[in-house]
Amino acid sequence: MKALVAGATGQTGRRIVQELHKRGIATRALVRDVEKAKGILPEGVELVQGDVLDPATVRAALTDCTVLLCATGASPSLDPTGPYKVDYEGNKNLVDCAKQAGISQFVLVSSLCVSRFFHPLNLFWLILHWKGKAEEYLKASGLTYTIVRPGGLRNDAAPDPVVMQGADTLFEGSIPRDTVAQVCVEALLQESARNKIVEVVARADAPRQEYTNLFAAVA
Repeated sequence: MKALVAGATGQTGRRIVQELHKRGIATRALVRDVEKAKGILPEGVELVQGDVLDPATVRAALTDCTVLLCATGASPSLDPTGPYKVDYEGNKNLVDCAKQAGISQFVLVSSLCVSRFFHPLNLFWLILHWKGKAEEYLKASGLTYTIVRPGGLRNDAAPDPVVMQGADTLFEGSIPRDTVAQVCVEALLQESARNKIVEVVARADAPRQEYTNLFAAVA
């Protein structure tokens, strides 16, 4: 297995890279700024310059990779096209290039509440709407996928148990980014994670379960 991570220097993406590296999975990071990435990502991770909005660079980055994990996301800005370009067009390019490359699995980090058009987050240039459209495009692509919809993202490393449910069943809660990274990497290793949307939060009062059982319980 060799993984390409898009959005690798973001707060969630860097943790996915670290989790892959920790588990000994060969990892290539797609980054816009290689020098910046060198100061963020672990030594031994291959860095390749590119942009999800430039399909030629994505195709080159996917050479000899077998799986793709995407943790891109538009940053808050005054550009109303940001979420459309990054969360939809960028992911669409990744899906198209992954199909051409014969990628065996695509893990996409999305968000809770993508189905709720009137959610307050959509005031940020319809970001949840475009994340949802990207999910739909991936599902229709024919690629084997796992879509991970985390709750509110936190930077702490609290080891609270994971709550994992199917699409459109969790609408509140939060989760450490470290835990989201674990979920994404486990999705590559668990056969029961294939072709599923999983919504995840962390709760101190939840029973602790193995990832095998968590993924298997989602229809």
